[in-house]
Amino acid sequence: MAQDDPQDRQGRVTILDIAAAAGVSKSTVSRILDERLPRSDSGTARRVRQIAIDLGYVRDVSAASLRRGKTNTIGVVVPRLTDTVMAMLYESLARACARMGQFAIVATTQDDPRADRSAAHSLLQQGVDGLVLSTARIDDDFPAELTERGVPFVLALRSDGKSLSSIGDDRLGGYLATRHLLDLGHRRIGLIAGPVYASSSVGRLEGYRQALAESGVEIVPDLIIPSTFGIDSGADAAERLMRRPDPPTAIFAVNDNTAIGALSTLSRMEIRVPGDVSLVGYNDIPIVSRLPTPLTTVRVPFDQIATEAMDLLAQGTGGLGTGAQGARIRLSMPTLIPRKSTAAPRPAR
Repeated sequence: MAQDDPQDRQGRVTILDIAAAAGVSKSTVSRILDERLPRSDSGTARRVRQIAIDLGYVRDVSAASLRRGKTNTIGVVVPRLTDTVMAMLYESLARACARMGQFAIVATTQDDPRADRSAAHSLLQQGVDGLVLSTARIDDDFPAELTERGVPFVLALRSDGKSLSSIGDDRLGGYLATRHLLDLGHRRIGLIAGPVYASSSVGRLEGYRQALAESGVEIVPDLIIPSTFGIDSGADAAERLMRRPDPPTAIFAVNDNTAIGALSTLSRMEIRVPGDVSLVGYNDIPIVSRLPTPLTTVRVPFDQIATEAMDLLAQGTGGLGTGAQGARIRLSMPTLIPRKSTAAPRPAR
């Protein structure tokens, strides 16, 4: 049976492929192929170079320049800057970079995994010294590819559960939001849950479930509505919840955009907040404190997350190492900010 072509597996030949074919270590291949080092003419070196030619290996100049750290620029990949959360994160990262003598440049991807790769590769071609990715998905293998290439990177706001990450404690934040509603007396609490691929929304869902379970309140799957992080999705989810024959008395939306969308639906349906239904958001973007009914929300410490991300990036290449060194996740603590959108439920008539 014919041997698998390495390019068929990954679409790109790596030094790991060459090392496996030559029966030597990855570091040996890297040293032999490093054009900055004196050229070795040993039998092993000649064999490694010939195998590299035979396999069609192309040296990744951008990754090599990253390791030399020449440009003092950091590439930041976000889903979109029209999302206030991502704009706030980018500004916090830009400030953290400036304190370290670095300059942050940003690329947006509309939260499309293929665009994530394209944006990261474009930034690498521009010679950035490292990447900060806020687009990670739980099932994404892109961080592993970056690790294999030796690209310094860190994940921010979202984590894949394996790579170096600086995120908020989303489980705690979800717990605080739900606990607040429970303490007010609510027992039917709807959740606008966000996308299932984002660790941030998954963590907040876990916190919601934990708070209900601790209070002995039944978790009703039909009260948990998946969504995107967009305003329109929040509006649609709120309508689904409130058109139920037994609608919730409170809603927790896992980000402020979806909470704003929910508010628009509740207003259109002539449902009063908080008279008929209480509402909690997440992130504490600036506008929510200035709404006609200021929104109760969970504040995320973006500056701390950005500082921790840059600290992790400065320590070296992120990603899939072994043991604790490959799974370092730094958590920043969220804070509940009570405002006028939450109150005790109306007494049953």
